[in-house]
Amino acid sequence: MKRVSISQEVEIRAAYDVIVAGAGASGICAAVAAAREGAKVALVERYGVVGGNLTAGFVGPILGSVGKGTMRDELVNLLEVPDNDWIGETGKAHDVEKAKLVLERFVDLPNIDVYLQSTVSSVLKEGPRVHGVVLSTAEGQFALEAPVIVDATGDAVVSFLSGARIEKGRDDGLMQPVTLEFTVDGVDETKGLICIGDVDNVELNGVRFLDWCSSQAQKGLIPKQLAAVRLHPTVIPGQRQVNTTQINGVDITDVKSIFKADLELREQMFLLEKFLKENLPGYENIRITGSGTTTGVRESRRVMGDYIIDAEELALGCRFPDVVVHKALFIVDIHNPAGAGQAEAKIQYCKPYDLPYRCFLPSGIEGLLVTGRCISGTHRAHASYRVMSICMAMGEAIGTAAALSAAEGISPRSLSVKTLQKHLTDKGIDLFSE
Repeated sequence: MKRVSISQEVEIRAAYDVIVAGAGASGICAAVAAAREGAKVALVERYGVVGGNLTAGFVGPILGSVGKGTMRDELVNLLEVPDNDWIGETGKAHDVEKAKLVLERFVDLPNIDVYLQSTVSSVLKEGPRVHGVVLSTAEGQFALEAPVIVDATGDAVVSFLSGARIEKGRDDGLMQPVTLEFTVDGVDETKGLICIGDVDNVELNGVRFLDWCSSQAQKGLIPKQLAAVRLHPTVIPGQRQVNTTQINGVDITDVKSIFKADLELREQMFLLEKFLKENLPGYENIRITGSGTTTGVRESRRVMGDYIIDAEELALGCRFPDVVVHKALFIVDIHNPAGAGQAEAKIQYCKPYDLPYRCFLPSGIEGLLVTGRCISGTHRAHASYRVMSICMAMGEAIGTAAALSAAEGISPRSLSVKTLQKHLTDKGIDLFSE
């Protein structure tokens, strides 16, 4: 590989108490939580809108559940969606266009500076301590400094650039498939069915709908990897959020692969629209009204931390003395990395479980916290905690930890967990109930 040397001084544009990289569901909660603790916060986002999968990704409903009192409850209310149960049976997808405004209002606080269309391209690091990020923007490159950085990028960009230990996928390296969600309207609500996913036994003409979809794929009416057709209701009657398009074998951190994946997913969208119109009662008059502006990624990098949580602990409803997210709950939802539907013949259910603070501390790195789907866990555990309700609660806890660490002038690893827990419970967050 040919390498060239580029000598360029980077201006340090501003200093903050906390920098949050990534303004998805977890990042916006981290930024607001830190700001509410009094920290001066920079919130950095590579897209032109905050919200991540809530907006740019077109993902809904907001799946999973956590203990009472977290920012997740606040956001569900702000987005005006019914409070769904842990697998979304009664939940509806939010209005994405309204969410773009609501979430920008949510982060528009006097002590938060939001940097949109700004990509983290490098980090400032001395020894093991990360103390800033370099942004690539329309103004060129410049740096922001802070004693504490929160990596909420999903793809663990800051952690990767900082030299953290990273893992991807299962033992063979394969990751869950990528998807592009889209919305259709024109559904006849008197006939148009709802299918929340692989745990749903809704029927079509006396046959389990997902089995019927599989038979249609076997006949070649839809590609085999699209055999699980998931149709979620939204807050707007006559709409469905379609979570079905799929490409296997994509590593979203390999940037040259993104365009071809996006192109194929968009081809699949219109193939599915035609299939639903021609074959599903109540869907005869549907049309696509919107889609994600970015490929939907279930899995990429995971940052190995001071503790690596596994799915067996989640199944048992594990408890930890350094709990910062309590009663998290979702199935181990592994979309097949090598085919359609689920990767495992039997879906593993979990009991409400804790996430310990140690999972948010990248091993060997100081001044850095992670939050969202890139926290420290195994491939199978990640498949449960990666959903948005749980990621929102993570963000609030880690944003609070970041602000407290900055105020005390210490690395997050040195922060008293009991102090952090007290700040969370004082806000009404349930951390210890049975």
